[in-house]
Amino acid sequence: MKSIVIGVIGADVHAVGNKIIDYTLTNAGYNVINIGVLSSQEDFINAAIEADAELILVSSLYGHGEIDCRGMRQKCIESGIGDIWLYVGGNIVVGKQDFTEVKQRFLKMGFNRVYPPGISIDEALKDIKNDLGE
Repeated sequence: MKSIVIGVIGADVHAVGNKIIDYTLTNAGYNVINIGVLSSQEDFINAAIEADAELILVSSLYGHGEIDCRGMRQKCIESGIGDIWLYVGGNIVVGKQDFTEVKQRFLKMGFNRVYPPGISIDEALKDIKNDLGE
């Protein structure tokens, strides 16, 4: 069973979406390590190392995801998990911004998949299955 670490990064306490993601991925047959809300990059990385996870899925709804996620790929590399899949989604920037530009910024930061506000976890699940070779 493949492991996926999920959580809500930074000073964000939005838990409902996190629970939906957990439920959906668990029902799809994944071992979900849900580190919950108010999580740091280190929390995600440490959980991924401990669980030997294939993927980290970062959620953010309060708009500061871009700041909270900066340097995460580099920290993964430094921790020995540089090739882990990094997904991010939600309301990840402040204000209304062109999502194409937002996506490019996160891809440049080393995220493999970037999702806009309001996307269904079912859309991400298709990518997860594809990316993890299922």
